[in-house]
Amino acid sequence: MKVNTFLDLFNETRDKIANFDGCMGLELFNSINAENVIFTYSTWKSEQHLENYRNSELFKQTWSKTKEMFSNKPEAWSLMQKTQFKA
Repeated sequence: MKVNTFLDLFNETRDKIANFDGCMGLELFNSINAENVIFTYSTWKSEQHLENYRNSELFKQTWSKTKEMFSNKPEAWSLMQKTQFKA
């Protein structure tokens, strides 16, 4: 099952990604309605830090393995937090 293969790859690389210069956090989410829908969420000090990661060998090697596991076209978004609410 490719979900398990992806999770193995994520577990192998998560510390390297999380410790990459500028990475402030890395999380993994799974849809409660579809086991094969998985999201990673990372936060970066700046857009340049993210761009440095995207141009790194770590990203290139990880992405080349990851994209083979998608059943649909992968999606990626760059977001900017507008506000934060605390309960």
